[in-house]
Amino acid sequence: MATYIPTRPLDHIGHDQKPPSPPQGGGDDGRSDGYPNYGARLRRARLGLICAIVTVSMVFISLTSAYIVRRGLPTYDAVKQGYFRDWGEVPLPWLLLAINTAILLVSSITMEGARRQITRRAALAPVQSIPGVSLGEEKNFPWLAITVVLGFGFLLGQWLAWGELKARGFFVNTNPDSSFIYLFTGAHALHLFGGVVAMIWAGVTSLLHRPVEARRIAIDVTAWYWHFMAVLWIYLFALFGFMR
Repeated sequence: MATYIPTRPLDHIGHDQKPPSPPQGGGDDGRSDGYPNYGARLRRARLGLICAIVTVSMVFISLTSAYIVRRGLPTYDAVKQGYFRDWGEVPLPWLLLAINTAILLVSSITMEGARRQITRRAALAPVQSIPGVSLGEEKNFPWLAITVVLGFGFLLGQWLAWGELKARGFFVNTNPDSSFIYLFTGAHALHLFGGVVAMIWAGVTSLLHRPVEARRIAIDVTAWYWHFMAVLWIYLFALFGFMR
């Protein structure tokens, strides 16, 4: 049987000396050298984003199913003892909705510009940290700020579209069709406002001088969420047009 014999007796360790501590870090949050593992954090953030996107998608799929089923169902009138169709038709402000669609598509392009810009900066950060190495002055275009402005522009456009519907005499409880229109557009606007808040937080991380890798995680996840919001709105726009 093999026997382990220490090369240094424990008696040689003085009372004021401590045994060497094991290395800190490791796992998903840190490396063996004690530095944060931003790659693992980015993967976890993307996984959480996928879960959120699946959840939101299921909500709108459920609303779409209810929208289609309710459109074909008549309503029973207890007074007249018969069924009648109460669905109604809402004349949508297509021009405003088309402008909103264009604004959201442009904002998706600018958000992708912000994502690629921070990804490039994160990739060059280790090189720039080497003493004596300079990559020159890099011009940073305010992609994120432009996207925030366009996001608020889209929300303003939605507010104007709702005002146009009210001017035409269609409110939330006017008929089932108007109820679904307000429900779809309101739910999308609410989720998109969450994306605007996330973009503002990503900009705040830059003002707080957070590490570029941490800023990349915030912008990367927000960018993919924003692209999803653009695709979702195109889906709703097509759904409204198909159902007219």
